[in-house]
Amino acid sequence: MHPLIDAHCHLDFPDFDADREAVVERARAVGVSHFVVPGTTRERWPDVLALGKRDDVGVCLGLHPYFMDQHGEQDLAALETALDEHPEVVAVGECGIDARFADTLEAQWRLFDAQLRLARDRRLPVVIHCVRANDRVARRLRQLALPAGGLIHAFAGSPEQATAFLELGFVVGLGGAVTFDRAQRLRRAVAALPDEGYVLETDSPDMPLAGHRGERNEPARVAEVCRAVAELRGQSPQAVAAASSATARRLFGL
Repeated sequence: MHPLIDAHCHLDFPDFDADREAVVERARAVGVSHFVVPGTTRERWPDVLALGKRDDVGVCLGLHPYFMDQHGEQDLAALETALDEHPEVVAVGECGIDARFADTLEAQWRLFDAQLRLARDRRLPVVIHCVRANDRVARRLRQLALPAGGLIHAFAGSPEQATAFLELGFVVGLGGAVTFDRAQRLRRAVAALPDEGYVLETDSPDMPLAGHRGERNEPARVAEVCRAVAELRGQSPQAVAAASSATARRLFGL
């Protein structure tokens, strides 16, 4: 099997404190050679950066829309400083819009916009969390024309929405959602993607795969995601692993 890359996993989360090394070893055993770990809150950045000292980890720093109550006034300035002080950071993120939380939506957009500008000014890709907001986010990205593109993490949209993101220089992240039979629209999108249009990811410890509900997700499962994507695309797992890993390396400069 061609080496796999888990292009989005939260290995810094406390969920892994008890057995992080064993989790990494299990992933290695199924062919995962690299992990991309995004930051979610300022408080978590030191743990993310510590992981980034490993040869097999690429790190991103950002302020996630899910944790609006944890972001303070100074956090954007702190992000700017951190990006300047840590040239090893491969992307800005995880940032974005989660439209399930209407009460914070306005604040989410302000925070997202500011992070998009940081990415644009530094020519860094962005890692975008986009829930129930694909069309609005695509419209904003079109206006800003980011030079290094980025990743639409945990993509769950239509073939048309996928195409819109690809045309803007982005790739889509495919994870546990593709393993559910009911995700018919997403599965059609997966089948129609060009070979260079996607990366594989787990979003560990979240987004468990079909058949693993209620379990902690972990990067080793990216091998199962690979097999599911291969089946949907009528390709070999080997071909999907090679294509997705090449795209992840290109996107993040790994």
